[in-house]
Order: sequence, then structure tokens, then C-alpha cells
Amino acid sequence: MNLNLFPRPKTGPQAGVSRRRHHRGFTLVEMLLVITIIGILAALVVPKMMGRSEQARQSAARADIASIKTALDAYEVDNGSYPKALADLLQAPRQARNWRGPYLDKIPQDPWGNEYQFAQPGRQNANSFDLSSIGPDGKAGTEDDFGNWTAK
Repeated sequence: MNLNLFPRPKTGPQAGVSRRRHHRGFTLVEMLLVITIIGILAALVVPKMMGRSEQARQSAARADIASIKTALDAYEVDNGSYPKALADLLQAPRQARNWRGPYLDKIPQDPWGNEYQFAQPGRQNANSFDLSSIGPDGKAGTEDDFGNWTAK
């Protein structure tokens, strides 16, 4: 009767044979099964994530518009009116007597690489200004445009 709870590892020619039997690679069937499972998961997840990048760009553009709007409001408080151009937030224009800027580090581009559109007075906001992104199509006046007057 062997009462040894922790047997010594085998040594000699028999030790290598038993190790080789237990440490084989994956079979082709196992590999194909794993690849199939990964493919099914990707087919379920990828379509759901595709729309997220466009939503993220729209959210980033709205955040940019909000920060530029804050800078424009600060300019208006200091100078009594809104600037004629966004560049006036970076460098003092001649007509600004109380300019305390720069109000922004730089004027960002929208997430699609376009300049933000600024009009003062605005068409949508006649008493202040319009600040907008022309959206992913890069064309002004289309359905994908949004600005400080839209509630999207």
C-alpha cells in the first residue's frame, strides 16, 4: 500500500513520454471551433458599434459649439457686443476696448475637419449669433447641419 500523498516525479526514459502525451497542441477542429465562435461574436458586436463613431463625432461637435459659445459670451460681457469673426477670440480686434482674451487657445475644427460656421447677427438667432457645424457631408444648408439653435 502506497501512503505517499506527494509522489516523486518520474525520472528516466518514461518521464518524457508521459509529458509529451499531455502537452500536445490544439487540433484543427478545436481551432475552427474557436474561430467560428469569434466570428459569431464579431457579427453580433460590430454592427452595434458602427453607429457609435458618428454619435461620438456629433457629441464632440456639440461640446465644441458649447465651449466656443461660452468664449463668445465672455467676449460679449467684456466688450458689449459679439465679435465679427471667431478669430477675434484669439487676437484683439481694433474696435474691442475691453478685450481680456484670448478667450480660446485655438479655434477648433469640427470632427469632420471643417471650420465652424459663425454669423453675427445670426439668421436663426437674430439678437445674437449663429454657430454651427456643416456636418459630415461638408455642405452648408443640408439636413445634417446643427448649431447653437438646434435641440438635437
